[in-house]
Amino acid sequence: MNFVTPIRKESHPILQIFLLCVYWGAGAVICTLLGFIVIAAVYGTSIFGEFGMILGGDPKFITALKIIQIFSSIGMFILPPIVLAYTEGQKPNTFYGFKNPSFLPLVLVLAIMVVSMPIMEWVAVHNQKMVLPEFLKGLENWMKIKEQAAMKMTIQLITVRSNWDFVVNLIMIAALPAIGEELFFRAGLQGAIQKMMGNHHIAIWSAAIIFSAIHVQFYGFVPRMLLGAGFGYLYYYSGSIWYAMLAHFINNAYAVCAAFYMQKHHMPLDKADEPIGFPWYGYLISAIFTIALFKIFKDNATRERKLG
Repeated sequence: MNFVTPIRKESHPILQIFLLCVYWGAGAVICTLLGFIVIAAVYGTSIFGEFGMILGGDPKFITALKIIQIFSSIGMFILPPIVLAYTEGQKPNTFYGFKNPSFLPLVLVLAIMVVSMPIMEWVAVHNQKMVLPEFLKGLENWMKIKEQAAMKMTIQLITVRSNWDFVVNLIMIAALPAIGEELFFRAGLQGAIQKMMGNHHIAIWSAAIIFSAIHVQFYGFVPRMLLGAGFGYLYYYSGSIWYAMLAHFINNAYAVCAAFYMQKHHMPLDKADEPIGFPWYGYLISAIFTIALFKIFKDNATRERKLG
């Protein structure tokens, strides 16, 4: 007698989003505790008396801060979507679309990230000039304080004291967020919203807004949202999460490499966010070429899907 295993019906998208959030909280707690265990093994338990200095980015405890950062990335962004896939009775590569990337789309992703740099700079500069109405000055001051604290923490994390630091930074700042945040926000959250709403534009932009908001860096909100939307469209057009991960990695790795270059040439890292400066037509050309490359990527992905 032959037995056919019934195909399990997926949970409702709202339940998937709820489970993703639950797994996010559980992953944050469990992996942070594991990080503390590793820190205690490296420094001894007495370090917990200096916990405020660790989170404050004190250079003496930067290794401890990096351990927390790495374990947090794994627990909050990599593990939750993986667990969700298995909850739905599927393997992650099937549930989220890990089909093998092709050479031309990979080249197009690289070109998009390079060509879009000027227009993204223009957006970032204008976002940083944001001024709230007078009755929201209290909120604006709070946002500036949060921004300064985030900048201080970022500078401590990207400071390279050895070649090993550079490798760790590439993993911590570029590789892990590229894998985890794309799995969580694009594959998990965006995918669930699209199933619920039936509109990929709403799903992409909703996930991009949440992706930017969760970083709690208000003066970089718009460019980060646009990046998230760009990653979302790469995922939607291709049906493969690899391209979004590559784009995310390139964006973050560029920042790590730029910081490494600046330190080698004795340039202050607090100047890293200063704009390069392009003529107005440079920004216009960047925008036109970015849109054109997205169109080429979309057309190529559509052809590959039809052939595949």
